[in-house]
Amino acid sequence: MSRDIHVKICGLSTAETLASAVAFGARYVGFVFFAKSPRNVALPLAATLAASVPEGVCKVALTVNADDVTLDHLIDTVPLDMLQLHGAEDPDRVAQIRTRFGLPVMKAVGVAHESDLPALLDYQQVADQILVDAKPPRHAELPGGNGLAFDWRLIAGRRWPVPWMLAGGLTPNNVGEAIAMTGARQVDVSSGVESAPGVKDSSQIRTFLAATSAYAI
Repeated sequence: MSRDIHVKICGLSTAETLASAVAFGARYVGFVFFAKSPRNVALPLAATLAASVPEGVCKVALTVNADDVTLDHLIDTVPLDMLQLHGAEDPDRVAQIRTRFGLPVMKAVGVAHESDLPALLDYQQVADQILVDAKPPRHAELPGGNGLAFDWRLIAGRRWPVPWMLAGGLTPNNVGEAIAMTGARQVDVSSGVESAPGVKDSSQIRTFLAATSAYAI
């Protein structure tokens, strides 16, 4: 039986690029709710976009250190399938959000050095999925979407009890190498399919998804 690479296109904000992501085979579509990000999307627009996503494609909300009031309003407004926590949420907060809001939770964990890897073990105890991302530079305004990759050799051959997704600096040109080196079966891309910060490009989305299809098993 063939097993595809599952791709998440994150930071979508237009009907055209969302439709492209779905049409070209994305299994996850991500909407960013973080005011400092060029990919931030207003709740009314996100609600309209999410309502157009067909069954079988997971609608993910990226939030950063959001409080319960913010998450309540988000979930009440936008039809979602998963929360992606991309801030400094500790394992206790992840568990609390998962219990309170009743949605699967993906926790992003930044990696730059081997010393960052133990955190992955901590979060896999409480999250439904882990996003293994590049740690942002010191003083960076954005916790992700910076177009930076980490040394993939750090996680080569490693596995965790929960599903995990590789992120950080992926592009149509390097995603194949990243999959081959890490064994990832899920990948996340944002800036790597943009023509400018926050501006998704349908042709790059198509090329990225085509580049992953060769790694179906």
